[in-house]
Amino acid sequence: MAKEWEGKSRGSVLGYKIFVFCIKKLGLRTAYFVLIFVAFYFCFFAKNSTKSIYYYFRKRRQYSRFKSVISIYKSYFVFGQTIIDKIAISSGLRNKFTYNFDGIDHLNTVLKSKNGGILISAHIGNFEIAEYFLNELEEDVTISLLTTDAEHGDIKAYLESVTKKSNIKFIIIKDDLSHIFEINAALSRNEIICITGDRYVKPSKYLAHNLFGQEALFPAGPFLLGSRLRVPVIFVYVMKETTTRYHLYARIADFKKRDQIALLKSYTESLEWMLKKYPLQWFNYFDFWNDLKD
Repeated sequence: MAKEWEGKSRGSVLGYKIFVFCIKKLGLRTAYFVLIFVAFYFCFFAKNSTKSIYYYFRKRRQYSRFKSVISIYKSYFVFGQTIIDKIAISSGLRNKFTYNFDGIDHLNTVLKSKNGGILISAHIGNFEIAEYFLNELEEDVTISLLTTDAEHGDIKAYLESVTKKSNIKFIIIKDDLSHIFEINAALSRNEIICITGDRYVKPSKYLAHNLFGQEALFPAGPFLLGSRLRVPVIFVYVMKETTTRYHLYARIADFKKRDQIALLKSYTESLEWMLKKYPLQWFNYFDFWNDLKD
């Protein structure tokens, strides 16, 4: 059985160094070429991840066995591309990519209200480059990312040493809930709070809801916050469309205040809609539906 999400992503510093070298010295195409072999490696040696993504394609998307197997490789390859793109864009190669905006007027309206707002995204597409889209907004924007800070420290430190310093602030989720005060302070400064809503880590609180015909567990925090704070909630996704083109989608969440289940329902509907357009860009490589399907 594949494991539940433990709060860390796979990878090594050496692997990132190889890709950074290719990007900076040999170009994006060379980095993508190396990725062809790396994606094959993960197909055979990342057994838990491969089993989980196969379940997504075979059971949740109803693909044939053959199409599911092929889609595993394609998914790893696209995921690798998004990592390479993130490094390239944050290293000063932003002009190598083109960007489409869909719903950015919602973000401009939120900023003009001067009350701040909450963006909820997911581990699909390449949300980590959203900062470079948001710089195009009519109003100046400050982003505060709500995080567990559980990523591998060595990888994080290396990437910070080879890329431009991000303007994103971080609010660390704490057991004593002191991060709530930081969130309220950030909103009072008309900042945008960003959080992902699709990775539940035991033993934190959760909400259960249907996704692609099967109930799954979602972290309760994003939906409790979004439903109770008196600020707009927007679902935002940054999806890879071609080798060098990305598309940002922003949609206002449809729900009644203080109804976290309604907000979660709106979120899962938007998530399904997005993944029907970009089925290969589901990057939750763990047993997402595990706890409720056994």
